[in-house]
Amino acid sequence: MSSSSQASQRINSLLDENSFVEIGALVKARNTDFNLKQTETPSDGVVTGYGLISGRLVYVYAQDASVLGGSVGEMHAKKIANLYDLALKMGAPVIGLIDSAGLRLQEATDALNAFGEIYRKQVDASGVIPQVTAVLGSCGGGLALFTGMTDFTFMEEKNGKLFVNSPNAIEGNSIEKCDTSSAKWQQSEVGTVDVVADEATIYAQIRELISLLPSNNEDSDSYDECTDDLNRVCEGLENCAADPALLFAQIADNGAFFETKRGYAKDMVTGFVRLAGATVGVFGNRSALYDENGEAKEKFDASLSAHACEKAASFVNFCDAFDIPVLSFTNVEGFAASKCDERHVTRNASRLVAALANATVPKVNVITEKAFGSAYVVMNSKAVGADMTFSWPGAKIGTMNADHAAKIIADGKDSAEVAKTAEEYAKLQNNSESAAARGYVDTIINAADTRKYVIGAFEMLYSKRDERPAKKHTTV
Repeated sequence: MSSSSQASQRINSLLDENSFVEIGALVKARNTDFNLKQTETPSDGVVTGYGLISGRLVYVYAQDASVLGGSVGEMHAKKIANLYDLALKMGAPVIGLIDSAGLRLQEATDALNAFGEIYRKQVDASGVIPQVTAVLGSCGGGLALFTGMTDFTFMEEKNGKLFVNSPNAIEGNSIEKCDTSSAKWQQSEVGTVDVVADEATIYAQIRELISLLPSNNEDSDSYDECTDDLNRVCEGLENCAADPALLFAQIADNGAFFETKRGYAKDMVTGFVRLAGATVGVFGNRSALYDENGEAKEKFDASLSAHACEKAASFVNFCDAFDIPVLSFTNVEGFAASKCDERHVTRNASRLVAALANATVPKVNVITEKAFGSAYVVMNSKAVGADMTFSWPGAKIGTMNADHAAKIIADGKDSAEVAKTAEEYAKLQNNSESAAARGYVDTIINAADTRKYVIGAFEMLYSKRDERPAKKHTTV
């Protein structure tokens, strides 16, 4: 065991008991500038190795802040790069526990090159093996990109600091005014962080996430035996339409739902469930966020915001890369209308369309209450590639709210004519029956039967093959 006690303790807290095997414990810094030769650098400030999570192989590195602040230098980076090489050969996830002062200034260009080497390994591994980072201490400057290039990031709620520029280096700002490095700000404003919690909870959450993910992009054995009733009726599910987090937990095997990017773009919920033992990626529009007492603590206007599109697009891309089926729940009235949204929604909504249209995994959509306008099309409609679309009874599907449509169609007419037009529009053009008559909805199902139907759909789609035009990648 390495003398780097805190880093080793962190790894042992994460992995199955007595499963960790260290690699490169005797590596030290080679640079001798600025008296580094006289400085002890055990393991060069990072403990690397492999072990098990619930019996599955993972590779882990943990930076040791007691050795030159855990700073990244030449040999430090080589150890991490070597870990990535092994993980890619074996097809196993990489987990990084970050606690570092950043770039090792004494090693100058060697340290800069070291950053670049790790970036390259992360890019090579992207879409091949899951990558997870946990920011347990400081993670600043170029080191912050480690989190941006991995798939999931966890952050310690008090001691975690994540930044490219420190709060005091931002013009017109100070850490007292706005701590842009804090876990709270990074989670809610940046969207890189999935979970903010104390260290012990972070380890438990990483273990839960790893158990849901395949080990690599060719792993077809990541199934659990399902002990839940596949045909279980979910009574009262229609009452969860406003908050998909509750809905997902209701339909999931044994009620287990792992939510990603929990504090960012909360009008969109993303995460993982198991259905019939298989992991499924789920996302859906949220119009209310409920607390543990069933009270709505936040409300949203059922619109599709730019940040929500960005969040969902990134999530769908991950699922497609790792062959994880996608299930969406649509409940949207249109696009969000604000200066911020107008600045970003065209690009981000386009990215969500591209992510869904490019995804070759099985895709199922459930329309719960409302599906209006282009926002409905963007939310995994049949037009952009959903394989199966279900609708709950009474769902309204169309270009816009019937009252608004009637005011346009019957412009200049009296109120009675407008009301009559609204009634006709709702009947002819604005409901699940009219959408089903045109083939845009496959089946209208009772909300309580949702679990049974989506499981059946994914079982039917299990052997899906979807050939696409030959190209390197999209440019959207």
